[in-house]
Amino acid sequence: MTIDIDDYRDVWVFVEQHEGDAAPVSWELLSKGRELADETGESLIALVMGDGVSHLAEEAVARGADHALLADDPVFEPYRADPYGEQFRALVEERKPSIVLIGGTHTGRDFAGRVAVPAHAGLTADCTELAVDDEGLLLASRPTFGGDAMATIKCPSHRPQMATVRAGVFDASEATKDDVDAAAAVEEVNVVVTEEDTLSTVIERVVSDVVDITDADVVVAGGAGAEGDFEPIVELAEALGGEVAASRAAVDEGWVEPARQVGQTGKTVRPHLYIAAGISGAVQHLEGMNDSDYVVAVNTDPNAAIFEHADYGIVGDLHEVLPALTAMIREKQEVAV
Repeated sequence: MTIDIDDYRDVWVFVEQHEGDAAPVSWELLSKGRELADETGESLIALVMGDGVSHLAEEAVARGADHALLADDPVFEPYRADPYGEQFRALVEERKPSIVLIGGTHTGRDFAGRVAVPAHAGLTADCTELAVDDEGLLLASRPTFGGDAMATIKCPSHRPQMATVRAGVFDASEATKDDVDAAAAVEEVNVVVTEEDTLSTVIERVVSDVVDITDADVVVAGGAGAEGDFEPIVELAEALGGEVAASRAAVDEGWVEPARQVGQTGKTVRPHLYIAAGISGAVQHLEGMNDSDYVVAVNTDPNAAIFEHADYGIVGDLHEVLPALTAMIREKQEVAV
């Protein structure tokens, strides 16, 4: 399929939502999309699909989009891959965006391919870094070889250039425009799918009870040094009102579920406080937590690499240090009450 690349312009961000609530990764992509659009001299366009979600289209404009496309119809609620994919594909073929960013969530991964394949687009999955080169080509970087290396992929011959992006790797955009200005920049588009065209039916939607650690303000993570005993880590996290996380080594041992893994092959977190207990500080792990505001490291090895990236370091056994910290915190909490 031969295309004229010059026909394709603008950076699109898909605003994922469920029951009218935007996924946080959408605002993170809007922030990065703004940077990319400014560098290429193009417009930033938000795409919102759902039922009764005009408020999200307006919010996207308020948070930095130049324009928002709104596909508002009951067929889009709840999410199903076939109507979402068909509507998105039709808009891509009609409007011809140059770059399309989608959150690397279950939803984004589910339907991104339904857009990329029929549109003959290039799609890079699970990206953690985005940039554009001097020619305006998207440079989409993602971990490879089990997190031991980073691959940067570009697509010079096909459009749009698509990427699904891991949650938590960029700062979320903030609202900068008022409601009146935002509403004026929303365009309601023609819906090209109907319920009769849709093959799937959602019988029930079950939300996982595993907390998304990317939203946590406090994260207490354990590594190989836990030696299978995560109780001190769990207790400290509870005392601080935070979430438990783990290094890849701890997850590989089966001590913690994969949803709590931090690093290149896990989640990226940006908490106010990150406590790394029994974690050596391998590059793969640091990539997932190096944007934390404050890092406290606990390790028996005074030469562990994690100390070079910590604001505070404690040389000691986490099974002794963490219970002492937990007791101190709970004592202060009792006094405060």
